[in-house]
Order: sequence, then C-alpha cells, then structure tokens
Amino acid sequence: MLPWKRVLRSFATLLLAAAALTVPVTSAAHAETAAFAESAPTSGWNDFSCKPSAAHPRPVVLVHGTLANSVDNWLVLAPYLEDRGYCVFSLDYGQLPGVPFFHALGPIDKSAEQLSAYVDKVLAATGATKADLVGHSQGGMMPRYYLKFLGGAAKVNALVGIAPNSHGTTLSGLTNLLPFFPGAEDVLNAASPALAQQIAGSDFMTNLNAGGDTVPGVRYTVIATKYDEVVTPYRTQFLTGANVKNVLIQDLCPLDLSEHALIGLMDKIAFHEVANALDPARATRTTCASALS
Repeated sequence: MLPWKRVLRSFATLLLAAAALTVPVTSAAHAETAAFAESAPTSGWNDFSCKPSAAHPRPVVLVHGTLANSVDNWLVLAPYLEDRGYCVFSLDYGQLPGVPFFHALGPIDKSAEQLSAYVDKVLAATGATKADLVGHSQGGMMPRYYLKFLGGAAKVNALVGIAPNSHGTTLSGLTNLLPFFPGAEDVLNAASPALAQQIAGSDFMTNLNAGGDTVPGVRYTVIATKYDEVVTPYRTQFLTGANVKNVLIQDLCPLDLSEHALIGLMDKIAFHEVANALDPARATRTTCASALS
C-alpha cells in the first residue's frame, strides 16, 4: 500500500472510532463502570474530609485527559502526591450521553463549568482559599478556559499541564487531511465537540489564546515530551507569558522515552517535576534517578 493511502486509512479509522463513541451502551456497561470507579484504590484520594497541612496548604485537583476519567488517568500520580502529604481530588467531566467511562468529549467550555463547580466544592470542603490544578492533555488546557473566562484565577494558585494541548494539535499531521474528506469535520464535531475544538486553528483555540496564553496571578508549568504523537508539534504545548515554566522531560533525562499517554499515566520523572511545581520552595533536581522516587 502506498504511504499516502496508509495515512488516509489511519485518518478514516480515527474518524470511525470517534463516531463509534456516540453508539448507546447497555445499562450493564454503565453498572460495570460505576462498580469499577466505586472500588478503585483511592485511599485518601477524593477524601472530602481531608484538611490541607501547613506544609501543603492547597488541595490538588487532578484533571484527566480526552477519553480518560477521574480514576484511570491518576492511578499512579494521585497516590504519589498523597504520599507526599497532599489532599488530592479528581473529577469526571465532559461526559456524552450514553458513553460511560470515556470522558472529556463534550464541549470544552461546558467542561470548564464543571471544573469550576468542582473546585468550589473542594475549596468549601477543605477550607482552603485556593487550589492547585494538575492536568493531562486536554486536562492541562481546559482549565485555562476556567482561569480566563470563568473567574478561576481568583481560586487557583498554579496550573501544571502534563502534555497539554495548549495551542491545538495537528495529530501528527492527520488533521491536515480533513478538507479531503467531505463532511469529516461535521462527523468529528458530532461525535465529540472536544476533539474538534482541539484541532489547531479551531475557533475555540483561537479564542482561548487571544490576548495571551496566561492570566495574572497564576503560576503555569508545562511538562512535555518530544516523543508526543498526539499533541503535535510538541513545542506547541509550551506557554508564553509571566510566571511560566516550560519543561521538556528529555532535557532532564535523555533516556525517558515516554510518549503522550505514558507521561501522564506513569512517568515518575514527570511526576517529580509536578511535585516541584506544586512546591517550588522545596524543589529538588529532577534526573533519571527521579524515576526511582
């Protein structure tokens, strides 16, 4: 098969997979998903009786990525932060009707409203005046809408994005093929507004970044990998503005081969940088050995 035909087939497969997400699922699948979430190992995580310590006075809210959820995205990072004395919380957002387990598919502005309500709930429960946000992929970008348009800057101290889709993605060039598939953009938008909104050059991305990437009063950290195959080109993840730190994980450990999913799911080197971003006064150098921490 010619290379261009392989690319077209890959893109068509992507669109079909997105469209399949709109197929209704059975009540048994709903029950299975709920049971999984209920039995997830979240000891101390999502504990609304947790009170932040003097050492870590702000609760940490974890914001999952596209097609993920509040449990599976954080099975490693949540306990990692909990073990370091943080009150840790995570939410589900961007649900589509009839699609359990796989979230962050709905309109991003509506997802930001869900985040706003959840942060209010966490602050009320913990008694803290501000929270820190840590997000993977869409979860590292969607909070910027909350900060910029929904008053979140008054309630958030820091945003840490792990492989965030900060300026839209070309999806390794696949989105450039959309014009060659009549109706493909409509299919993508119908299947998942969030996927369509995350394409480079979308109206949503243009609006989000108009006037600058950041808002005053919030510290921003971006942790990226050069092997990212989803948010591409990877350097578009980086932010510009005041109080921004951009980190390329391979500058800290050239041996780190994590791509888009792994850097958010289980990369201890990236997680060490998350801990440094949450507590810069106690930051320690991140190296390849940080994977052992």
